[in-house]
Parts: sequence; structure tokens; C-alpha cells
Amino acid sequence: MNENRNLLVIRRPIALTDIETTGLDVSRHEIIEIGLVVFDQETFAVLKELNLKIRPEHIETADPETVVWKGWPYKEDEWKDAISLKDAITQYIEATKDSIFCSHNPAGVDWPFINNACKKTGLSHTMDYHVLDIFSLAWAKLRYTEKLEKYNLKSLAEYFNIPPEPLPHRAINGARCAFAVYKKLM
Repeated sequence: MNENRNLLVIRRPIALTDIETTGLDVSRHEIIEIGLVVFDQETFAVLKELNLKIRPEHIETADPETVVWKGWPYKEDEWKDAISLKDAITQYIEATKDSIFCSHNPAGVDWPFINNACKKTGLSHTMDYHVLDIFSLAWAKLRYTEKLEKYNLKSLAEYFNIPPEPLPHRAINGARCAFAVYKKLM
């Protein structure tokens, strides 16, 4: 049982998550990276970071369009020390205990894939049922800003003069960039 179930939402840490997958279909594609920055929502102090590479079980099902669109972060030799999905989700659950999930457009990829990975591995997280969306925060705060045509993470980072992510894109770099944007929005 979760002893902190009554922890106030405004006291919970925020678990800013970015994942990389082999495609966008949660029923057949896999998580290959998890980047996580857990921080105190009042002070923005970073409490924990995770940078996990996950060994894909069915790389042959990777979506060719996603591969081209994302610049394909997966290279077999770079994943030789990757861990299993179960080990990654175990670490993720420990790091996100009693936190609030946050990402850029969580309903699109990150949240469904994390939930599916928990089901797949038979593990349960203790995160709050609320989910924070950086896109929605940016839209609410900046929608009348003429300088901003798009609300993707790259455009928001440029708007706030946050250095661009190093290439190739990695989940941990995405999580760190999203954290920097979140701080500016708040």
C-alpha cells in the first residue's frame, strides 16, 4: 500500500519523462530509452535523474517512418549494455515514487508507453493520477505570442533561449530540455 497516497499534489515531486520508442503504436512498438528528471516542484531542485537504454525484444517491428523522423537513436552497438524492460521499469518506478508524471504531450507517446510497460512487466507505479503536459502549459501561457508559431519542445526552447539539445536526440536530453522549458513556463 502507498503510505503517501494523501500527499498533497503541490508537495509531490514532478517526474519529467521523455522516452524513445521504435514507433508510435503502443500495442506493437517498444521503449528503447527512458530519460527522467525528478525535481521538487517548489524549488526546482533536481532530486534524481535516470538515463536508461532498454534492449528491444523485437527490433524488426520498428516503424520505418519513425526511424527517419526521429533520426533513429537506436544503433545496436550502442545498446550492448542495455537493460531489460523489466529492470528499466523497476528503476523508473523507484525513481518516480509518489510523483506527478510530466512530459511534452504525454497523451501522445510517453504516458501510454510507460503505462503499457508497467502492465507488460506486471509492475505498478505509485505516481499520482494527475498528469502534467508542457504543451498545455505553454499553450495557456503563450498562445497569443506572435513570435511562437509552433509549440514543440524545440520551438519552446528557442523562444526561451535555451540551448538546443545535442544531436543525436536522446531521451535524457529531451527530459533535460523539457525541464528547462518547464521552469521558464512556471
